[in-house]
Amino acid sequence: MSESQVRITDVIVDCRDPERLAAFWSAVLGSRVKVRIGPYVFLDGGAGPGMGFQRSDTPGTGKNRVHLDLRAVDPRAEQRRIEELGGRRLPEYAEGGFLVMADPEGNVFCILPEQAFDVDDAGRADYLGGA
Repeated sequence: MSESQVRITDVIVDCRDPERLAAFWSAVLGSRVKVRIGPYVFLDGGAGPGMGFQRSDTPGTGKNRVHLDLRAVDPRAEQRRIEELGGRRLPEYAEGGFLVMADPEGNVFCILPEQAFDVDDAGRADYLGGA
């Protein structure tokens, strides 16, 4: 395999209110707004990809085809903190054992534990202890 000359620099999220969503994700990730350009607001990604928020009047429909996985020492504590920031848990995914949440505009993401966890043959986890 040859060495690639490309890399992921930013994950772009279409949204109605880029400023509001950038503020939410900035607080979740402890990141800062790097730049505002036209209908875009970008967060600093540090050593990894950044996030960009692009104004779009087209409503999202259905489940994201791509989502973010966040790692946390205490997923339940992060859930509570993110809910205080305006995110919400999506109970329709609870049966799978993952902590699946949505940001204020409904974009889906997961909060996973830092430590390794098992997933069964059906793709279900139980790092939340069956809750």
